Amino acid sequence: MQGHLALVLHAHLPFVRHPEHDKFLEENWLFEAITETYVPLIQKMDGWLRDGMETRLTLTLSPTLCSMLLDPLLQERYLRHLNGLIELADKEIHRTHWEPSIHQLAWMYHDRFTGVRDTYFAYGKNLVGAFRKFQEQGKLEIITTAATHALLPLMADHPQSIRAQILVARDHYRSCFGCDPRGIWLPECAYVAGVENFLQEANIRWFIIDTHGVLHAKPRPRYGVFAPIFTPNGLAAFGRDLDSARQVWSREQGYPGDVHYRDFYRDIGFDLDFDYVKPHLPSPEFRGFTGIKYHQITGGISEKLPYNRAAALQMAAEHAQHFLNARVGQVQHLAGIMGREPLILSPYDAELFGHWWYEGVEFLDYFMRKAYYDQDTLALTTPNEYLQRNPTQQVATPSASSWGEEGYWRVWLNETNEWIYPHLHIAQERMTNLARTFSGLTPCPNPNLTLNPSEESEIKMMSKSKIPSALEERALNQAARELLLAQSSDWPFILRTGTSPDYARKRVKDHLLRFISLHEQLTATRIDETWLTQIESMDNIFPEVNYRYWA
Repeated sequence: MQGHLALVLHAHLPFVRHPEHDKFLEENWLFEAITETYVPLIQKMDGWLRDGMETRLTLTLSPTLCSMLLDPLLQERYLRHLNGLIELADKEIHRTHWEPSIHQLAWMYHDRFTGVRDTYFAYGKNLVGAFRKFQEQGKLEIITTAATHALLPLMADHPQSIRAQILVARDHYRSCFGCDPRGIWLPECAYVAGVENFLQEANIRWFIIDTHGVLHAKPRPRYGVFAPIFTPNGLAAFGRDLDSARQVWSREQGYPGDVHYRDFYRDIGFDLDFDYVKPHLPSPEFRGFTGIKYHQITGGISEKLPYNRAAALQMAAEHAQHFLNARVGQVQHLAGIMGREPLILSPYDAELFGHWWYEGVEFLDYFMRKAYYDQDTLALTTPNEYLQRNPTQQVATPSASSWGEEGYWRVWLNETNEWIYPHLHIAQERMTNLARTFSGLTPCPNPNLTLNPSEESEIKMMSKSKIPSALEERALNQAARELLLAQSSDWPFILRTGTSPDYARKRVKDHLLRFISLHEQLTATRIDETWLTQIESMDNIFPEVNYRYWA
């Protein structure tokens, strides 16, 4: 082997759970991803295992996503959703009886949906456990991300919040996978100096950043992004390869835009009679996506052509071969000029494969099989496996960066969402004050030391600290949950893109208002246990959260 390739898929969704409603539109984000990405990926990985293939894949499973996948309420709602899809596909089989090309597609959807249900039941509705199996078999490396996918650089002036985001994620990973994470996907690949201090505390050994975060490191890395760099405190930073990213992500050159692939936006939820599709829509009051789509992308012509599944799969196989050939050529070229085995790291959003790009999971399957059977130039690996085999790397300090627009934080801090951050800053300071007040610590400063005013203030505050009652501890932990949920990078992102701005705005305000109420009850009035129980049942993420992390 002349080099290594690490494919990294980032699976993350914001925590959306609304027990107060029987059916909620935004819960469909999870249901669509399970049906079109997560279960199909598990099915392909089962195939690789069955065929004895030595495959390697790295997968982020965010704490919010794992929490939703393991939640009994959402599991039952997903089954209701999936059974509704099967019922709709069955109706479509009868409706399209005299339309041969569409009829064949209706059967395809019926078979795929029933296959998803069979796999879901085979794993006892526990998809987290399914992915854990592949990790324990040595075929998959599962990594984590910040607890609620907060953009860490925007919390740099409050390091306690960065620490809590990392340590809560570490604890949740332990509860899901029975071990500590070795790697982390920094949310939005956003890095700023100092983050690695908290990663080190959590015993995380490596992270991923965007290309320019490595290329602008000091001193400049000798091998660019084709080898990791070690930060001064010993953590490895892996940079994203631009060539492999462009072949998938580019609007002009990317594979998903090929005219043979299924069109994402043309759905029977918009095309057919409203009363016919109404029982199967995410929101019964409005037209929306059902997941059954009969047209291909087609290109610039006005009339969409019917989707040809066989042609689309043939194109996915050709694109997989093209991607493999490009990586092999890239490795051969780099090995010749580097004098060592290069590493190509290719990270993508997991939901691109299957959900946005319907044939994406088949593309991955074709690629893995071709890489295993048809070549001997590059070896599939994971970042942790690569570090074990290559423990010596150049030391450099990465540059502040992200993979968002213009390479920094503009997507998450702009005129559409800047109003969020002053409120978050106040809530973060209050959370730390609460954690220190209820820390139960008794400071014993050295009488010979000279303290500055801020240190004296902190000592005075801690001298008043007390051990919380059971009810106070519940309220403190719930305040921590509300703050974590308000910090999610998903809400400013949605406000920027305009996809569901009213919902994102409401979520930020709801979590901040609940935090403010809890803070007031803990410091000025008394705890309303009935109300606390109610919001504990609504925002039930991280049952073992430790509010002391903010102290």
